[in-house]
Amino acid sequence: MVNNIRIYCVAIFLLTLTIYSSGCIKNFEKESNIIITDTELSVDKVTSSFVDINVTTYILHTSGVQKNDTSLQLKVFDSNTDFLKSKKAIEVGPIKEGETSSVSQSIRLPREGTYRVEFVLSDGNKTKSTAEIYLSGLEKLKTDVQEIGIGIDSIDFLVRKVVGNNVVIESDVYITNSGSNVSQDYKMLVKAREMDARLIADKVWTTTGLIGPEETVVRSVNLTVPDNYNYVVETLVWKDNVLVKRGEDYVQLNPQKVIDKNMTVESKDIVTSDFVVEEPVMPGETPAYETPYEEPEMGTPGFGSVLAIISLIAALFIFRRRSV
Repeated sequence: MVNNIRIYCVAIFLLTLTIYSSGCIKNFEKESNIIITDTELSVDKVTSSFVDINVTTYILHTSGVQKNDTSLQLKVFDSNTDFLKSKKAIEVGPIKEGETSSVSQSIRLPREGTYRVEFVLSDGNKTKSTAEIYLSGLEKLKTDVQEIGIGIDSIDFLVRKVVGNNVVIESDVYITNSGSNVSQDYKMLVKAREMDARLIADKVWTTTGLIGPEETVVRSVNLTVPDNYNYVVETLVWKDNVLVKRGEDYVQLNPQKVIDKNMTVESKDIVTSDFVVEEPVMPGETPAYETPYEEPEMGTPGFGSVLAIISLIAALFIFRRRSV
């Protein structure tokens, strides 16, 4: 009986020791120790309203076992109000113990203001390391030459008048200001270039005007071009003496189409006068594209005046002969 009790006690002791040892083995798997060692910021793009910043974070794995869901979160706060402006997170891949890895993220910030950027490194559900930096003076950065905050979306065409072999085409240019401030008034050149010969048929200078933030406006110009040709209409925006924006669209007054698999090309006859668009005219007003009627000048005689003179001379000659 005593021996049985001893056996039971030894079994319980061994079982307890096994359970305890298993827990100790798990405890020996130390949690990871990963820390943020450095951060680097570089400017990718500077527009009239925003700055795109590339943020690189360096992470060191000093010891322990890294989990599979390590992540780095970036939070941007307005340093004056402490309001959260934006946040984004990125996964961090496995890092060997004793080594350093880097991850990069891009953030876009308005040029005006001061900011606090907070870095939070997590492994599983536990925060392992934090860091923060302050940003100010973004408005002093020089704007990229090509970035003026406005873009050319599209161009529409209207036939306003057909005079002989010439066509008056109204080109409506759609311009959008994607910035957060009112745009400058830029010079804009609109020109029609014949597709094949690349000859300029007409060009007109105008301006973009002041455009409000996130607004789209339409700027219209009239181009007079020869009929029965195809044109590329180019829109060029200038900042001082630098070309900063370009857009183009096509108007085909002599389009062609392929009519069979052997690439036979056939021209389509377009009667341009069928597409004339007339503006509504108020009573007493002269239509915008209609030239008022003028009496012919009594200067150089035309074809009808010559006939009248010849008839008068013939009549005088007949009258003289009768008198004789």
